[in-house]
Amino acid sequence: MRISTGKVVAGKIVVEGPPLEEGATVTILACEDAETFELGPSEEGALLAAIAEAERGELVDGADVLTKLSPRG
Repeated sequence: MRISTGKVVAGKIVVEGPPLEEGATVTILACEDAETFELGPSEEGALLAAIAEAERGELVDGADVLTKLSPRG
């Protein structure tokens, strides 16, 4: 897993840095007001720890999360 930035050019996202693997699944967070953000040391540590968990396969299925959040779940 990696975090990348890019820009929309002619309706397509052009990623900065090395290209992503063909067929890679991506999640896009679009900043509507073009603001950036910075993480403090503790937030950055938490993010890196979460990425490491995901890379080890320590994931929770999205459907399971939604079931638990559902009033009927």
